[in-house]
Amino acid sequence: MERALREGPVPRSIGLDRSPRGERHAAVLMLFTDDADPELTFVTRAETLRKHPGQMALPGGRVEPGDTTRAHTALREANEEIGLVADAVSVLGELPPLWVPASRFDVTTVLGVWEGGTPLEPVDPAETGAVHCYRVSDLASEAVRVTASHPTGFLSPAFVFGDQFIWGLTAHLVDWVLELGGWARPWDADRIVEIPARYLRD
Repeated sequence: MERALREGPVPRSIGLDRSPRGERHAAVLMLFTDDADPELTFVTRAETLRKHPGQMALPGGRVEPGDTTRAHTALREANEEIGLVADAVSVLGELPPLWVPASRFDVTTVLGVWEGGTPLEPVDPAETGAVHCYRVSDLASEAVRVTASHPTGFLSPAFVFGDQFIWGLTAHLVDWVLELGGWARPWDADRIVEIPARYLRD
């Protein structure tokens, strides 16, 4: 993973031009535990949020004026959302920023590793509904991998864990990192699943 980040990952296409627009900026944290089979942390956005309620996501948010780096933004947001202590995280690097048309943010993904072991929980229930951790081996398993079908006809990678559905930019980022880390395994991209209605609220 670290070697791939040093060599500079090339942004992948996900159906349209995701080149940064420079309008607004955000950062998310892809947090791995320091294990042979790392856990990756996700959050469920609170049901009361105006944008994307109940969606599975990575901790993170918009860049604020006092933030010095994208890693600063991602770690600050993770502390505010799930109580993660920034000093407990070693930053590995960043993925190239991707433009998100729905919000018009350029989103930078910060990759970090920590020892784990300390429970992470929602700090503000009005912002974060729950915290989820999944092993990389489980994320790479063919059993949970599907292609998500949006009502517009757009197709993208997705991951299904019981009633939890990871899709959109978050799923794309996970799919990308599985490849970069050498964790990816063959899966049936023709297994197409419609995105559950509760994940389409905006």
